[in-house]
Amino acid sequence: MVKMGTFFGMSLGAFVFWQSMDKVHVWIALHQDEKKEREEREMEVRRVREELMQQAQQRDSVA
Repeated sequence: MVKMGTFFGMSLGAFVFWQSMDKVHVWIALHQDEKKEREEREMEVRRVREELMQQAQQRDSVA
């Protein structure tokens, strides 16, 4: 009976462990995706800002 209880307990523990690890991996992947999207948006903002600054400098030099 003790062996059966130990087996059940270890099986349940392993299941809980793997489920929690799966959730951790999903959380990490989502976090990395969000970070990559944020960096891409920031790069786009920098690019547009540079373009606008160049256009403003061209207008100032022409005027």
